[in-house]
Amino acid sequence: MAAPPLLLPIVSETAHWVRLGTTGEGFEASPARPLLLSAEAAGIDWPSSCRNGTCRTCMQRLRAGEVSYRIEWPGLLAEEKAAGWILPCVAHPESDLVVTSPWDEDAPERSPG
Repeated sequence: MAAPPLLLPIVSETAHWVRLGTTGEGFEASPARPLLLSAEAAGIDWPSSCRNGTCRTCMQRLRAGEVSYRIEWPGLLAEEKAAGWILPCVAHPESDLVVTSPWDEDAPERSPG
């Protein structure tokens, strides 16, 4: 039986800083792993369920920066992607980021899941 895969360590030279818009908290996130895993490693408690981009539980709004996906199409509508919504369970940081929760006062309403 094969050993479970190991999570890649965050390496400061390649890590990006993720700032949580309303709290000012932040954490380092490696492009080698999804934002959700980096947030959890830093003690940030984001809601999550499926961890594969389909349930939309972890949805956050990207206010600044750029992410990429390693799956063909995450569970977002084209309009949601255009409005800056991301799924941290499958989104990988490509730069420093600022994200906000759908429940933040200044974030526009998200589409029903």
